[in-house]
Amino acid sequence: MSLHDDAVLVLKGYEGQEDLRQVYVGHLETHPDGMWKACRDGHVTASALVIDSGRGRVLLTLHKKMRMWLQMGGHCEPADGTLEEAALREATEESGIAGLTLLPGGPVRLDRHHTPCAWHLDVQYAALAPAGAVEAISDESLDLRWFAYDEVADVADDSVVRLVRATRDRL
Repeated sequence: MSLHDDAVLVLKGYEGQEDLRQVYVGHLETHPDGMWKACRDGHVTASALVIDSGRGRVLLTLHKKMRMWLQMGGHCEPADGTLEEAALREATEESGIAGLTLLPGGPVRLDRHHTPCAWHLDVQYAALAPAGAVEAISDESLDLRWFAYDEVADVADDSVVRLVRATRDRL
């Protein structure tokens, strides 16, 4: 099964955000290249909010290009077999934390936003950090920092706040 096929199945099975879900599915049905950065009409991306539920905090990256505090995530790559693999790869690369595990139940939410390269149709997961996890800044970050759940609204935009809320509801 291709990554494109996996994304269609994941999105068709996703419950919630019906209008936005239909936009994603429709995009993939009309764009065979809709998973890749080269698709200028927009592309599916995968992200994961790294959480330390035992300490009530999330790890955010100060994204080098966007200059915003965001969850880990980005473009899918040809080696990614599934959206979950893409989200976990991005979270691991950008956080520097080995041993992350995605929360069960599939994506936590969807978020469509415009970036300098195109529209991102982001499929958002949540990843649990193992006990004692130590983060390491990647080349894509200006900073990497843990924030208490209630601090996120002070540093991040509404999309991240909604992702934290949805993740906490899932926990």
